[in-house]
Amino acid sequence: MRIGGFQKFSLIDYPNKISCIVFTQGCNFRCPWCHNPELVYPEFFTTSLKEEAIFDFLRRRKGKLEAVVITGGEPTIQPDLAEFIEKIKKMDYFVKLDTNGSSPHILKELIKSKLIDYIAMDIKAPPEKYSLLSERDVNISLIFESIKIIENSSLEYEFRTTSVPSLLSEDDILRIKNMVNDEKRYRIQRFRKVEKKVPIC
Repeated sequence: MRIGGFQKFSLIDYPNKISCIVFTQGCNFRCPWCHNPELVYPEFFTTSLKEEAIFDFLRRRKGKLEAVVITGGEPTIQPDLAEFIEKIKKMDYFVKLDTNGSSPHILKELIKSKLIDYIAMDIKAPPEKYSLLSERDVNISLIFESIKIIENSSLEYEFRTTSVPSLLSEDDILRIKNMVNDEKRYRIQRFRKVEKKVPIC
């Protein structure tokens, strides 16, 4: 696993659970509003953190932390993601995965193997704008497949969109909502331009 950052404590990233956050390096999208460019663009990468340092911390925090959030970047492009999560699950932590939904086959395997407990998927745009706003040639059928896999799972989940007024209109947001079945599982994040640095602990 290429780990670009680690936050030891959070009360908001896993709903109703005390968690820590693992930030993976690398992403297959190039969203212009991304808050974590140092995890997306290789020229900004810092030295990866050692996995064993993460596991040592989790062993020490047993009984105080409940969950681990794995975010990015895009975690599903990590070739050893399943193995990494399996080690976390063996320590009896809940696992939440943040994803852009571009790898439905990975989601399917993680769900089948019971390695994740909560999924948060970002839906970037309505179908016709997906490639434009992610700045990549996106196969939109993969996005819809991921949505279906998540909705048909027994896991807790949410879909979310970062609303950038200059890029997404109100009509765009309505079309995105129509991509999911349960509007109660969908939320909009208002874009705020901030200087955000990924914590490295």
